[in-house]
Amino acid sequence: MQSNEVRHLHPTSDPAARVLHTFDREMLILKRRLVREARYAIAMLERALDALWRLDAEAAMEVRLRDDRVDQEEVAIEQDCYRLLALKQPVARDFRIIAFILKVNADIERVADHASSIAKVTRKIRRDPPPRWPQSLREMGERVPLMCYQLLRAVMSEDAVSARAVVDMDETIDQLNRQLFGETVEMMRRDPEACADGLLIARAGRELERVGDLMTNIAEDVVFLATGEIIRHQKRRAEAQAARAPRTP
Repeated sequence: MQSNEVRHLHPTSDPAARVLHTFDREMLILKRRLVREARYAIAMLERALDALWRLDAEAAMEVRLRDDRVDQEEVAIEQDCYRLLALKQPVARDFRIIAFILKVNADIERVADHASSIAKVTRKIRRDPPPRWPQSLREMGERVPLMCYQLLRAVMSEDAVSARAVVDMDETIDQLNRQLFGETVEMMRRDPEACADGLLIARAGRELERVGDLMTNIAEDVVFLATGEIIRHQKRRAEAQAARAPRTP
């Protein structure tokens, strides 16, 4: 069976085949646009974190201004998906790809929103020099962008194995976020005047944790796209079964 890429290399005079060729080309363009949008949103996140570490209010403002571009692209991609659904009426795998693009498109826009929220935190913390950032927050700031880039590679190659690895990475992000809560409480206990900053630091961690959740959602969608398997609730079911299992003395 020929792949979509091979189909593109063999033009034909058959009208049905020409329609298929056009649809494949439009799908490829949409996937490339989705990847560009994702790269832009991840770059926003990295810029927001860099501005946070330095408490650079101007750089943070630039991140917030970039959010409009992601919003516009999200709407444009969504409209193109609906147009293809209405005009081409895809079935089977083609329908699954469009559904995948629609869901991932919305999640990517939310990544940009969380980057913008981190930029807001940066502009609200008034310290010079910057505070000593909790180690857990620093580690989240390193791990979450790496998680994003690993997922992006899985999206491009529709690699279910790499996508499952991203799902597993989310547990570490959750643990770091819980650790950050404890570190922030301790910081505020030591210095009551730092309570406002402590709440903002905890908020930055929460924004990163939510980006990790979004990456997990997309990774689960990659697994479904590649294999047809829905793994969304597998982790919760496994935890519930472990909790119900009889304990050995």
